[in-house]
Amino acid sequence: MVRDLHRRRGRERRELVLLEGVRLVEEALAAGLPLRGALVSAGLEGTPRGVALKAALASATPRLEVVSDAELEALAATEHPQGVIMVAEPPDWKLDAVEVGTASTVVVLDAVQDPGNVGTIVRTALGLGAAAVLALPGTADFTNPKTLRATMGAYFRLPCLSLSVAELREWLVRHQAALWVGDMNGELLAGRGGAGVLAIAVGNEGAGGSPELAALASRQVRIPLAPNAESLNVAVAAAILLWEVTRGG
Repeated sequence: MVRDLHRRRGRERRELVLLEGVRLVEEALAAGLPLRGALVSAGLEGTPRGVALKAALASATPRLEVVSDAELEALAATEHPQGVIMVAEPPDWKLDAVEVGTASTVVVLDAVQDPGNVGTIVRTALGLGAAAVLALPGTADFTNPKTLRATMGAYFRLPCLSLSVAELREWLVRHQAALWVGDMNGELLAGRGGAGVLAIAVGNEGAGGSPELAALASRQVRIPLAPNAESLNVAVAAAILLWEVTRGG
């Protein structure tokens, strides 16, 4: 099962996620995710924190298996898995259940392919008070182990959903939301400007936003850069855009 969950197809078929490392497993336990099982090795018990986590897993998971450090490392995606791998059910986020107020902001990911960038954006979105992160086709899946590690547990607390452009269009209409797309040639972004429900979109690391998304946008916005700077990392750009509309709200 652990080997299968390294593959997107395996995660989708089993509807399970694979979690590695002390911090991420602690966050999953705190969030109350339904657990399927865990693997632990002697390496987990090298610190009091690890000992406490093993005890928590023993009482929380229906299946706890002790393996050697070498066996666990062979099953892990990371070089230093910290002696623990856990299998759990992901949060069952629903688009209709996203809580949207009069000045809510959601983040839209348009084919953001790097799992680390996706996870960092989810973590930032939670920290800056976004209502959800919505991923369009071509975006790295939220349950990718690298994505989950980069979220640092934010995925368990913030609605993160994959949807089509058509579904996004319907959501925007239903909530009378404005869609602003980050673009190097857009207007200079300076605050929220009185916008109500707002969707801030960032595009693919190399190609930028898609024409389909641009057609839905009411505004294209940019971040001012120094003359000799070509671009920003997409996760950094998302953080700046989100901070600016939050600060201006």
